[in-house]
Amino acid sequence: MTPFPIDCVRARFPAIAGTDRPPVFLDNAAGTQVPQSVIDAVAQGMAQGACNLGGKFAGSRRAMDIWDAAHQAGADIVGAPTPRGVIIGSSMTALTMHISRSIGRLCQPGDEIVLTRMDHEGDVAPWLLMARDHGLTVRWVSFDTDSWQIEPEALRAVMSQRTRLVAMNYASNMTGSINDMAALVRVVHEFGALAYVDAVQLTPHRLPDVVAIDCDFLVCSAYKFFGPHMAVLWGRESVLEGLEAYKCRCSSDELPERFELGTPQTELLAGLVATADYLASLGDLAGHTGTRRERMLGGYAAFGAYETALTLRLIEGILAIPGITIHGITNPNRIAQRVPTVSFTHDRIATHAFAQGLADQDICVWSGHNYALEPARQLGLDEDTGVVRLAIAHYNTGEEIERTLAALAAVAAAARA
Repeated sequence: MTPFPIDCVRARFPAIAGTDRPPVFLDNAAGTQVPQSVIDAVAQGMAQGACNLGGKFAGSRRAMDIWDAAHQAGADIVGAPTPRGVIIGSSMTALTMHISRSIGRLCQPGDEIVLTRMDHEGDVAPWLLMARDHGLTVRWVSFDTDSWQIEPEALRAVMSQRTRLVAMNYASNMTGSINDMAALVRVVHEFGALAYVDAVQLTPHRLPDVVAIDCDFLVCSAYKFFGPHMAVLWGRESVLEGLEAYKCRCSSDELPERFELGTPQTELLAGLVATADYLASLGDLAGHTGTRRERMLGGYAAFGAYETALTLRLIEGILAIPGITIHGITNPNRIAQRVPTVSFTHDRIATHAFAQGLADQDICVWSGHNYALEPARQLGLDEDTGVVRLAIAHYNTGEEIERTLAALAAVAAAARA
């Protein structure tokens, strides 16, 4: 296998290129750094496409071209057959809150929805509010703390003929575990319910495929996979067409426009196109050709193997520190069932002390619940202190992992002393 060209990749990211000792960014589950090509595209979009859509003049036509290209990029990222179901907005939480208002109108008092104890709050709170507003019953399914996944039979046990929607995440932002989403969606559809999938944590490491898993909705955040601060929501066209859109009276009734509020952020849309092109370029480096989606898949395969090696070393090194518990899959034989987000607690040292100790050495990690309230509650963790979370991206290096492990060991040693 051709080695992953890490030096070439890092040279594309201005936050880590050009300095002898850049910060170690292991905060990637919260948001990744951005390549220069995306930054340039945002600037060019602002310079050349800062016009509203629908005009007869050249600037407006350029903005429309960017809008079209961004929706096609979103379709390529999620594996959608057409861009008609691609809705672009400011964040995953905002899009979920927005679409939940429309989905709620399909429900009647006494209907049921299912939420999981594995999800980010952005895929919990909108549905709790929907349930409150429409008199719905909320049922919960826990993750299995042996497999660290939502098991299909556990989901089936809380379903009924009154279940209207199941919201679930593809990968956990705390434990890193990847769910068998196709199997879970099959259970949801057995009961005639809608499957809403949060793929925010999956997409930086695996390309989702809405056709393969047969979900009804899937949402992901571009700033988690090297893009601008915006998000993509895909919905099955037949479902979207049956939803009432909360929009301005003079807004278009066409898909996907009727679910996109206000003036588009044209410059960020240009950045989304560049993000898809950047991911495809990683496939080019690995010798892949074909459509942008095919080249992206090739790039993901190349950096996936690279990330796996870093993750195995990170887990090994963390477990060597006395007093630490990793909350997630640690078995090397199951490494393919997790993303490279590793969370831990120590039996004596506060999570925030670890985060501060690493920050003092210019190593960026997170501590706390990280909006994973339900996972923290199921694991019996304090919601404020939560976990220490380290999250790898494909621009990280083996040297950075060793530097981080040494810093963790030093914090632990200082606390013991």
